[in-house]
Amino acid sequence: MLNGALLTESLRVGAELIVPRLRVTRLSRVDVSASALSTQPGVWTFVEFEAEDEQAVPLAEVLKGALLAEGGWYADFRVGDDHVVVFAGRVFRYRRGDAEARAEVVAYGSSVGVPAHQLDWAD
Repeated sequence: MLNGALLTESLRVGAELIVPRLRVTRLSRVDVSASALSTQPGVWTFVEFEAEDEQAVPLAEVLKGALLAEGGWYADFRVGDDHVVVFAGRVFRYRRGDAEARAEVVAYGSSVGVPAHQLDWAD
C-alpha cells in the first residue's frame, strides 16, 4: 500500500488528479506562516492519501503534470521500500535509506526553489 501527502496549494490552477482507487486518508489545514517562503501562503492544506502499489507510476505521472513549476513545491509518497518525490515535470524514485540518491533529490529540490527546511521528508 503506497501512502503520502501533497499540499493543495502546490497544484496549478486547472489541475485535476484522477488516479483510480486513490483514497484520501486525512485532510488538514496548518499554519506554516513562520516557515513559509514569502511567495507561499501562510496556511497549507495537507491531503494525505493511500492507494494500491500498482498506482505508483500513474500517480507520479499525474502529479508531475499537476504541480506548480514555480514556488518550490513537491509531493511525495512511499511505496514498498521506495520513496517517490515528485516535482513539476520530474519524478525521482529511490530506495529508502539510499543517502546518495536522496542527496540528488534534495539538490534538485534546492535548484528549483524548495528551501532546505522543506526538504525534510522522512525515509
